Amino acid sequence: MNLTSASDTLAASDRSLEHLLYNTDHYVIAVEIETSRGLASENRWRRIVDYARQVSDLDQVDLISITDNPGGHPHLSPEVLGAELMERGREVNIHVCCKDANRNGLESRLWALNSEGFRNILALTGDYPVEGFKGQALPVFDIDSVGLLELVRQMDAGLTVPGLKAGSTESYQKASLFPGAVVSPFKQHEGEHMTQLFKLALKIETGARYIITQIGYDSRKFDELLKYMALKGLNAPVIGNVYVLTAPVARFFNRGTIPGVIVSNELVEVANAQEKSPDKGKSFFLELAAKQIAILKGLGYRGAYIGGRLKADEVHTVLEIERSFSPDDWKQFAREIIFPQPNEFYYFERDAETGLSSTQISKAYLASKTPAGMAELRRRTPLGYKFSRLTHDAVFDRGSLGFKLGQQVYKRLDQSNFFHTLEQAVKIPMFGCHDCGDCALPDIAYLCPESQCVKNMRNGPCGGTHQDTCEIGEKDCIWARAYYRLKAYGQEETMLRRPVIFKDGRLRGTSAWANTFLGRDHHGRTDQD
Repeated sequence: MNLTSASDTLAASDRSLEHLLYNTDHYVIAVEIETSRGLASENRWRRIVDYARQVSDLDQVDLISITDNPGGHPHLSPEVLGAELMERGREVNIHVCCKDANRNGLESRLWALNSEGFRNILALTGDYPVEGFKGQALPVFDIDSVGLLELVRQMDAGLTVPGLKAGSTESYQKASLFPGAVVSPFKQHEGEHMTQLFKLALKIETGARYIITQIGYDSRKFDELLKYMALKGLNAPVIGNVYVLTAPVARFFNRGTIPGVIVSNELVEVANAQEKSPDKGKSFFLELAAKQIAILKGLGYRGAYIGGRLKADEVHTVLEIERSFSPDDWKQFAREIIFPQPNEFYYFERDAETGLSSTQISKAYLASKTPAGMAELRRRTPLGYKFSRLTHDAVFDRGSLGFKLGQQVYKRLDQSNFFHTLEQAVKIPMFGCHDCGDCALPDIAYLCPESQCVKNMRNGPCGGTHQDTCEIGEKDCIWARAYYRLKAYGQEETMLRRPVIFKDGRLRGTSAWANTFLGRDHHGRTDQD
């Protein structure tokens, strides 16, 4: 069953993901494996291990990527399977999610992973938990994927933290991690799509060394992602996600059951038609995956990330089919595999010759950014937001006379319950304030992540939105709302051009106004200690 090619003659020492992506032109093949709930001695676990061994023995497979409680379900830790594969000399990628541990737990886990020899880390915010022992588990989301990347960056530089003595510090040996991140380029609406791209830039700036896309079946969106990155100078190798469908899985994804995964109604119709074939569409979907791999290679992606409930021989079949294609076949495949959602937003105009994206920015998008377009957006902007902007400029902007006056007042009345009560009387009805003490309102166009975002996202949106709506409940995503508010003033593209924000848990229940004026919150501190 093993596959061989000229590019597969790389020495074992040259098969690290970092080496392949940065020192070769090798097209990386990764396979995702999901662990299971229960003990490693159970039969279901042994089946997963057998599959992992068989897939990792395929010569053309370079990387095994192992999930971390996917879909919000409890599973055996990915490093259990990863350790066995590393012993077999295989390259492993460990997913690390922020939903189940606070920043201390995540740091502890990163030290343990690196100490055990794992280097490749995929930083994820994580899906909102949907179950747990005796009820639904409460999520943590103390930090998000960007915060996790910043933690990794500082660990790789030699983490320095405050010591026990006042004014002292402690430094630790440099870690050696190779962190990656995820982007969701298949969003339907402008606000959720553009904020994903803005957050991608922040992830790369914060230290993401490689990018893996979410699941989607629109070649034009795959193409657009690379063109946007080239336009904005975002330099990181990108691996495209290729999930091998079945008709039932296509219907399942189409319902929005898995956050961030996009299967359009049109693709579901195709899947339903293929399900009537003697093999239930198996051969069609394997070939579809092979075509996607060829498209990604033709577009300039650095690899393909294969997922799905597969057998090892099916992974082998997909790779063999892809190898049978002629070098230019991908261009026709790209025309075939474009399954957008209704009224899909694209950043670039369509290229009539290829069916993909041109390098010309969308005329409708550019028109919306003209003075007339922004004036129309401002007419629809809430009065409360306009008032908040004026108040911020007059009182909370560090260079304003109001800020200097506020500093003097709070230096004298820092512990005043009256002013804290007054603050809450204003902020609770206006913003739904939860009294976190480390206010993010100015960072998100005066929308509170504590009360209006189930994941408390402070560094951009998660990947789980659908049609600008949160993956949990029916609320509009605050980051999409912030995008439209800021766009009305021509400021949307700068919304994430700032340092990574870490909420300080020590400030909960204290006056956010006092903390801002006295430099105790993230607005005033630069070290984030």
